[in-house]
Amino acid sequence: MSGRIEAKLKELGITLPSVPTLVANYVPFVRSGSLVFLSGQGPRQPEGGFFSGKVGSTVSIEQGYQHARLAGLQLIAVLRVAAGGELDRVRRIVKVLGMVNADPEFGEHPRVINGCSDLFVEVFGEKGRHARSAIGVGSLPHQMTVEIEAIAELD
Repeated sequence: MSGRIEAKLKELGITLPSVPTLVANYVPFVRSGSLVFLSGQGPRQPEGGFFSGKVGSTVSIEQGYQHARLAGLQLIAVLRVAAGGELDRVRRIVKVLGMVNADPEFGEHPRVINGCSDLFVEVFGEKGRHARSAIGVGSLPHQMTVEIEAIAELD
C-alpha cells in the first residue's frame, strides 16, 4: 500500500481506521463500472461505539465537524479496500451525502459536513472536490451525530 495518496496520509499524520465488521444485510461498497458507491459511515470512537448526540443542542458545530472528519476517514478506509489497496486509483470523489442528527432548530448542516469535505480535499487535492448534499435528520442509528455516504470514481 504505497503511492502518492498513502504518502500524503503519512505526511498529514493520518492513520486510516480498520474497516468495520458488518452488522446488517448490506455491503460496505458496490462497484458499478468505474463508480464505487460507499455505504454510510458514522463517527466511530477509538474504544468502540459511536459519538452520539444532537448537533445544535448536546453537540457543538465544532464537535460535529470533527465527527464528520472521522466518518470521512472511515469512508477513505473502505475506498482503499474497494480500490484494491491503491488509493492512487481514485480518479475523483464524485458525490457526498452527509446526514446530521440535529436539533430541529439547527440549520448549519453544511458547516458540520465540511469536516468530511475538507478531509477529502486535504487527502486527494482537486480530485477530492465533490458535489454534496448536507441534510438534518431526526435520528440516526445508535444516535450517532453524523452519517456520511459517498460515490467515487476509480481508474
